[in-house]
Amino acid sequence: MATLTTSVVLLRWQILSAVLMFMASTLNIRFRKADYIGLAVISSGCGLVAACWFATGLLGITMMDVSAVWHNVLNVMTEMSQKAPPDWPMVIT
Repeated sequence: MATLTTSVVLLRWQILSAVLMFMASTLNIRFRKADYIGLAVISSGCGLVAACWFATGLLGITMMDVSAVWHNVLNVMTEMSQKAPPDWPMVIT
């Protein structure tokens, strides 16, 4: 019993995000059957957010890691644009 309790305590956010994914999927199916396309799109978006939250939680990715990756992408894109030819993407050979 202690093992089960410990696993629930340690994985509470992953369990919550998995439940949110299931509920979003269920709602999406029901909304599509009832022709509520707007609500189906919203529930699909919620499911996508829950899936991303689930994956980042399992991989141990924090918001600080996401911020560091974003700044790295910005630096790489800035450096690429500075080293590109002046007439890039319209290079005529």
